[in-house]
Order: sequence, then C-alpha cells, then structure tokens
Amino acid sequence: MKRENILTGSPWEDKMGYCRAVRIGNIIEVSGTVAIVDGEKVKANDAFAQTQNILERVEKVLEDLNVGMKDVIRTRIFTTDITTFEAVAKAHSSYFKDVKPTTGFYEISKLVAPEYLVEIEFTAIAEE
Repeated sequence: MKRENILTGSPWEDKMGYCRAVRIGNIIEVSGTVAIVDGEKVKANDAFAQTQNILERVEKVLEDLNVGMKDVIRTRIFTTDITTFEAVAKAHSSYFKDVKPTTGFYEISKLVAPEYLVEIEFTAIAEE
C-alpha cells in the first residue's frame, strides 16, 4: 500500500524523525499534537484554548489527507493536570459531540515543555 507522510515544517520533524500524520490506505494516524502557545489567544494556563488550538490544527492536517474530523475513530488525550478535564472535554465535544470517537484521558507528569497542558493523538479511517 502507498504511504503518505504529512509534514508541517516543524523543526521537531527532522530533529526527532517523525511527521505530523501518516496515511496508509484508508488508515490515518496523527502524531501527538500540542498547542501553539502564543501568550495571547492560547495561554500556558488555558487548557480549553490549548485543546481548541490542537483540534483546529489537526482538522487542517486531516483535510490535507482528504478526510475530516467526522472520520476520527479515536483520540488519546494526555494532560499534566487531570483537573483540566471539564475544559478539555468542552473543547473536545465542540468537534466530536456527534462523531463520538473512542477516547482516553490520561494524566502524565510532563509534556515536552512546561507551557503545554494538553497533547492529543488521533486515529482516523477514511471512507473507501
């Protein structure tokens, strides 16, 4: 089967040897994605805004693969603070209320930098 890698130009892609998403056949896996924390719209203490930013960015990646959020079958949500559940759930629901992918919500000790509260991985399956 043909493999399609989606690169976003992030310096981490070459540094770590990964890409944002891989599509093989109708299966799409999206790497763990954190928010772009800018200090204005997306703050280091705002789990809702970070989750929204992640979802917006991944939506564009999926569109590049000719699929959409409706094709997501699983999300894995990692947080450094489990008490952010309500804020993260509200943002997640804004995209997936009707889609209802399977998901997990996990508290971990750290992400790659202290300003990140949330990281999400996605699995999607394109219609054949």
